[in-house]
Amino acid sequence: MNGHTPVMLGEVLQTLSPKDGEHYVDGTFGGGGYTRAILEAADCKVLGIDRDPDAIARGQKLVEHFAGRLTLVHGEFSRLDEFLGGAKTDGVVLDLGVSSFQFDEPARGFSFQANGPLDMRMSKSGMSAADFINTAEERALSDVIARLGDERNARRIARAIVAKRPIADTATLAQVVKDAQGPAAARLQIHPATRTFQALRIHVNDELGELERGLDAATASLAPDGRLVVVSFHSLEDRIVKRFLSERSSAAPKASRHAPEAPRDHAAYRLITPRALVPGDFEIRANPRARSAKLRAGLRLAA
Repeated sequence: MNGHTPVMLGEVLQTLSPKDGEHYVDGTFGGGGYTRAILEAADCKVLGIDRDPDAIARGQKLVEHFAGRLTLVHGEFSRLDEFLGGAKTDGVVLDLGVSSFQFDEPARGFSFQANGPLDMRMSKSGMSAADFINTAEERALSDVIARLGDERNARRIARAIVAKRPIADTATLAQVVKDAQGPAAARLQIHPATRTFQALRIHVNDELGELERGLDAATASLAPDGRLVVVSFHSLEDRIVKRFLSERSSAAPKASRHAPEAPRDHAAYRLITPRALVPGDFEIRANPRARSAKLRAGLRLAA
């Protein structure tokens, strides 16, 4: 499990509060950091889910170590209710975004730090980033880069990508994006291609759609007093989680004048974190990738 540092591990454990005899779901198994800590904190069981087959393969050592207490499943966490087979769980933890293993492996194509194929697929199947940028219309490219990357130069970047196609590797794409931004690229505090790569990764893996479906699946699967704990790294992800928990923690949600909503008889959650928890300075210094993390959690109420 070397190379993987679970973010906000202490806060996750404190919020999830594992107990003997209970059952938990780690919907983003990754390097197994959360799963190991949960299993060490209590005599419980964990269902670990990951759509990356490499993560499932790496995790077999943990399965052997925690004999009979850990089950790993290859698939999307949005299917966790299916994987549970109708059973209820006492807690669901989700660590969103790309894992350290994926980011640090050039062959996966998530990063421009080292050249590799322009892939970015967490599941190693379906449409790759190269497939998308080499076939999409300029407007579609621009929309994705602007919406998912919050990139102000999205139109210029999309135009440059179309002009340079086909693009097959991360280094070429990073250079195209940098060149498209001109002299302004030198004034940026981050690499000029960071936002574009982020947008493409989120799009290729449908990360926001997966999150929305996963939150619904978790809600359907949590037992009363079960806990939903989500760590996000992107403002769009955090906004989805914040809105989801807020809307389902009030018995009488605010109605829109455009689409009035009838008050719910029962709230689904009580907020554990009225405000998002964030990592401390010590953790950020030790693990800079934690700097944008936010943790939100809710306690499942009886239906």
